[in-house]
Amino acid sequence: MSQIIVNDPAVESYSIGPDSAPFIIAEVSCNHNGDINRAFEIIEAAAKAGAHSVKFQTYTADTMTLDINEGEFAITDEKSLWTGYNLYKLYQEAYTPWEWHKALFDKVREFGMIPLSTPFDATAVDFLEKEVNPGIYKIASFENTDIPLIEKVAKTGKPMIISTGMATSEELEETVTAAKNAGCKELILLQCTSAYPSDAEDANLATMADMRERFGVQIGLSDHTLGLAVPLVSVAMGATVIEKHFMLRRADGGHDSAFSLEPKELEDLVVESKRAWQAIGKVSYGPSSPKEEKSLVYRRSLYIVEDVKAGDTLTEENVRAIRPGLGLKPKYMKELLGKVATADLKRGTALKHEHYK
Repeated sequence: MSQIIVNDPAVESYSIGPDSAPFIIAEVSCNHNGDINRAFEIIEAAAKAGAHSVKFQTYTADTMTLDINEGEFAITDEKSLWTGYNLYKLYQEAYTPWEWHKALFDKVREFGMIPLSTPFDATAVDFLEKEVNPGIYKIASFENTDIPLIEKVAKTGKPMIISTGMATSEELEETVTAAKNAGCKELILLQCTSAYPSDAEDANLATMADMRERFGVQIGLSDHTLGLAVPLVSVAMGATVIEKHFMLRRADGGHDSAFSLEPKELEDLVVESKRAWQAIGKVSYGPSSPKEEKSLVYRRSLYIVEDVKAGDTLTEENVRAIRPGLGLKPKYMKELLGKVATADLKRGTALKHEHYK
């Protein structure tokens, strides 16, 4: 799978793909809790943790839903983090004001990271293109079947990242086809479980390899589980992008706090995901590095363990397989037993073929 180059207008280009460590996205979402200064602090903390990108969401309550307090517009699931809200009130509290976007994107770029956002309708795409000109776009799981939105973003010609939560293979086929037909040439699909928080046993990371083969795209993970186990395993499954919600302190509360990382956890994700990627390496047999080659000397090999005179018979009493590994390999033991020494051999001599006949 070829690398994808993100060309942000104000930041050095970034390469995403199997030849690079995973692209780590710190998702701010609503974790600013309505305070732009908190958003700035989150951006700075993401930079210090080593994130490559910071992501926002671009919508308003009116572009998302209707202000109705009953029926399907009310959140009544007792297990939901947002029980008691209607959709409109939830989005009204959680949204990132559009007038903040320019300052937020500028701040992300100031720290050398790639800023991006998730547009939730066509007006958000037009706004982002005009006001902040992102180098890459993200589509949320709940919008991955919104074909008109997919086509709108694809027509920008910029790389797209699409979360696949809840989507069937048939729906993803429609989405990928629509994106490519509308002009998207660089696409990444993120395995995602749209539950908040989600459980590790529901991650189904095995789907990632199937998506890569089925759709011919890069794959990654949008993760809502607790901890780092799932995203680190995803690296071994081929993830080139990992997205996690991020905030300063879960104790600060907020609609997404329960499944957000704190700064030290994000730093650990950046470091350990790179190590996991490095560990994948390539198919390799034998010593994998000069460092490992030095260990060859500590293999077992055949040594004289009791002084031997020329003409003496080599036996299990005077020859053994011991460390280090400068003598013959142990596989020659059967061959030499009963043979005659060709010279006087002191205890501690590394045995060679010329030492017996």
